Formats: sequence, structure tokens, C-alpha cells
Amino acid sequence: MSVVLEARNKGGLSLSVILLEIFPAALAVFLLATVGIVHVTSRVMVVKLGYELSRLDQKGNELQRENDALTVELATLTSPAKLAPQARQQLQMQVPTLVIPLKPVSSAAERN
Repeated sequence: MSVVLEARNKGGLSLSVILLEIFPAALAVFLLATVGIVHVTSRVMVVKLGYELSRLDQKGNELQRENDALTVELATLTSPAKLAPQARQQLQMQVPTLVIPLKPVSSAAERN
């Protein structure tokens, strides 16, 4: 501020004197504002990503429950107790009453 007082005593202030006094303070304010804006923006992004992560985690849990239910349903539908009545009714299949054992085919070396 001493430069401003000296200039005032001489009868006027030049533009260069005013800029020399204001520029450092203006630069400091500008830098602090920039840092503040960057900080607030990064915090907003972190919160937004946190919400997105929470939503995706919930969706993953929901899909895991659905997969578990489908695994149980698959096990139920492929169980022999469930398939046997359907095979009898829809495909007219029945348990074989006569089993004919087949003689094993001998190898070429045994034939000679």
C-alpha cells in the first residue's frame, strides 16, 4: 500500500500503480475461487458415483436372488419325481418290463 500512498501524495494514481497493487490480490482470489470450484465439483462427482454404486449393488443383489430362484426352479423341473409323470402322460412312456441283455461284441483279436 505504500506505493499507492506515495502516488497519491504526488497528485495522482497511474494505471500501472493500481494494477501492481490489485493484481496479486486479484490473482489470489481467482486461484482460491478456482480451487473451491474444483473441490466442490469433485465432491459432487463422488456423491453421484456413490449413489450409482449403491444402485448397481442393489441391482446385483436383486439379480443374485433371481438367479437363486431360477436355480431352484431348474432343480425342481429336472428332478426324476417331476419328470416321470410327465413322461408317462404326455409321451406315453413306461418303465420297461423286459430287459434283454446283449452279448458284448468281441474284439477282432478274440475272433481269430
